[in-house]
Amino acid sequence: MQYPASWLQGVSLGESIASELRLQIIKGSIEPGQILSENRIAADFGTSRSPVREALKVLSAEGLIRLERMGAVVLGLSLKDIEELYDVRYLIEGFAQASLAGSNQEGLIAQLKKITDKMQLAAKHNDPEEFSLQDLTFHETIIHEANHSRILHLWNGIRHIVMAVLLITTEEIFTKGEAHLEMVIGKHLRLIEGLESRDKERIQQEVNAYFTDSRHTLQRSLPPL
Repeated sequence: MQYPASWLQGVSLGESIASELRLQIIKGSIEPGQILSENRIAADFGTSRSPVREALKVLSAEGLIRLERMGAVVLGLSLKDIEELYDVRYLIEGFAQASLAGSNQEGLIAQLKKITDKMQLAAKHNDPEEFSLQDLTFHETIIHEANHSRILHLWNGIRHIVMAVLLITTEEIFTKGEAHLEMVIGKHLRLIEGLESRDKERIQQEVNAYFTDSRHTLQRSLPPL
């Protein structure tokens, strides 16, 4: 699995390198304890060391590697680390959706239904990359609609790792067949139904159910680290 080129449009070369390395670290293809060489990475990506250094700084800030004189030591992410990130995601999305309760969200709901239509199309065409992208877009649309700068700041802090995890888990979901994909789409439709109800308790119930299931998917899909 490689990071989708379509997800990298408009980003710097350093960010592009960071995205690919991040995915391989979380997937376990680059293992904890491995030393990353700037020269080797630069050669692999056909670039100078400058964007590689930019990429390694990003990964270090995310806690995926530790920068040392001999090179960058891979730390990886344990399942516990990723579950904690999803706890943060749960708090962000739970707050965002609850903040929309009681108000007319016809425009948002129409957007979300279009996104789930695109997810269904991606499932039909066996396109996990597009499915992942639309899945991410679904959740980001809700977060942005909440119009809360601090919540958005928290989201941006975990967004790149969430994107990588989503790619990995979606690839696993696609191996389980059409029925499982329909179940995933159904989870998103129930989140929409919660928002349509305008009822805070119903919204929270659907968010809780969504993230409980997401935890189970994480445990099945990610390699032991």
